[in-house]
Amino acid sequence: MPVGLGDRNDVDITTQEGLLGPLLLARSAIDRSAVLRGDTAWLDRAWADGATRVVVVDDGRALVRRRGDGVDLVLLPTAEAPPGERYLLGVDAEGIAYFAVSGTLPATGPVSASGRIVSAVALSAIEEGADVVAGLRQVGSLLGDLDAGLLVYAVALEAWHATHAFCPRCGSRTETRSGGHVRVCPEDGSQHFPRVDPAVIMLVHDEDDRCLLARGPQWPQGRLSVLAGFVEPGESLEHAVAREVSEEVGVRVVEPRYLGSQPWPFPRSLMLGFFARAVSTEFALDHDEIAEARWFSRAELRAALDSGELLLPPEVSIARRLIETWYGEPLTGDW
Repeated sequence: MPVGLGDRNDVDITTQEGLLGPLLLARSAIDRSAVLRGDTAWLDRAWADGATRVVVVDDGRALVRRRGDGVDLVLLPTAEAPPGERYLLGVDAEGIAYFAVSGTLPATGPVSASGRIVSAVALSAIEEGADVVAGLRQVGSLLGDLDAGLLVYAVALEAWHATHAFCPRCGSRTETRSGGHVRVCPEDGSQHFPRVDPAVIMLVHDEDDRCLLARGPQWPQGRLSVLAGFVEPGESLEHAVAREVSEEVGVRVVEPRYLGSQPWPFPRSLMLGFFARAVSTEFALDHDEIAEARWFSRAELRAALDSGELLLPPEVSIARRLIETWYGEPLTGDW
């Protein structure tokens, strides 16, 4: 049975016990309305409704507009939406329906030369009232609850559809059904559903209450984070935590403690955050995965941040929240 709108308003699902600060990509202000996805008559009526709003998503990015101290998604009426596949995102407490459309956006906005966005954009870099193209890594921390939830959902669905256009059984082009939440093969009738890849992400601390931070070989000096890795088939989350830490840095851990989760649709991960206690501290690095690893006391972390020697993961990431939870208060010094 789907969660009702009244039930959703009674529970703050973005607050994770023991985790410092909100998980910025785990916010939402709509009911996903799964019961309506297969109702084609309702979908048609909703699309024809002048109050319905559409977020246009293009390779993980959307139009946003600065408004004072925040950034809003540019939500279009359906009559102004470009052609493209449409996906039902849900209905809000006022009964307004929201769709995503996979379409083309103007080539404008703060985009890196490689086209891969890895850094947040300061609010001051966005002109008041101007429409710019941006992705979740850039503006996820600046969006409100409604807009953040809509964009995370839209980006995740767009990424799945882009990579699952053909039937894995027979190779035929599949067709979109159920408001964009199912693809059906017209040849063999098989149904295919959006994929989510679970990944554990863990802050490891030792008996001296130091935390372990590491750098991937593709990252520049000074950019460190906690360890993470995908859950393998037939594996529990707790075993994945211990295995990944052992494989990447050679440290043995016990007592994995779950703290919270958030989607990370780049392209389809669900990040499951843990603390784990180290029972060994010597490193044996997998140099294909880890270029360096270090133990930090709180004083050492603070000094490294103040000097600019160390940069933390962006505020939009669960990695940042895990580090701040261990430290005991919010920190500054983003990638």
